[in-house]
Amino acid sequence: MSQFAANLSWLYPHLPFLDRFEAAARDGFTAVEYLAPYGWEAGELAARLRTNGLRQVLFNAPAAGLTPPEMAAAWQSGARGTAALPGQEAAFRAGVQEALRYAAVLDCPRIHVMSGMVPVGADVAAMQTTLIDNLRWACMQAAAQGCQLLIEPINARDMPGYFLQRQAQAHAVLDAVDSPHLKVLMDLYHCQVAEGDVASKLRQYLPTGRVAHIQIAGVPERQEPDIGELHYPYLFDVLDALGYAGWIGCEYRPAGDTSSGLGWRPRDSTPRP
Repeated sequence: MSQFAANLSWLYPHLPFLDRFEAAARDGFTAVEYLAPYGWEAGELAARLRTNGLRQVLFNAPAAGLTPPEMAAAWQSGARGTAALPGQEAAFRAGVQEALRYAAVLDCPRIHVMSGMVPVGADVAAMQTTLIDNLRWACMQAAAQGCQLLIEPINARDMPGYFLQRQAQAHAVLDAVDSPHLKVLMDLYHCQVAEGDVASKLRQYLPTGRVAHIQIAGVPERQEPDIGELHYPYLFDVLDALGYAGWIGCEYRPAGDTSSGLGWRPRDSTPRP
């Protein structure tokens, strides 16, 4: 049975960020995810979770930066991760440590670590080596805290030049890192845009136990899952048949009012504790 987490970076865009927790709870969500928490104090976010009976199930490590203010501003300044960028190892390590600090306060079990953009003329082999080395180090830090790190293939249409783009590429990284604390975030929107054949890829990768989180959106507009070319009722049945027990993050851009657009959720999708 599917369990859905509201992505507060995307849903309820008419509300200030901190007010979105209450809105999500009012709409029946029991879990949330979002892009990054670094613009707010961890204690304030934890209080919003407690007040509204919500669980934090995912957020991103900082997209760049060595100091907390730099980390808080990194995404808006255009950074998209440092894990695969030679010469940015110090920023990567500082970001992982800051993410783990927030995860401890928020009781969040998973952190998405972004690889970064491929610079013009870059040595892609060197980037792959940097990514693997950085993730091996980060997995040791996450293991000490009982966290999982996730990597996510992102399609080249939405994020041109992003290093990690395809499912097979992500699973090859997992092979190389060889840590139980590294998993894949499989965004079905990105998978459809980049590769297609989504149901077959679910059947290929979910039985490996390496997919720890799923995200959804309609294709191609990235709106509600009942808008576009992907037939999510069928895909939800595939997930149930495969025994997927993780969260499904609602990372889409509402076509209108978020609450009014939630009719796509399966009626029997009561979230698990």
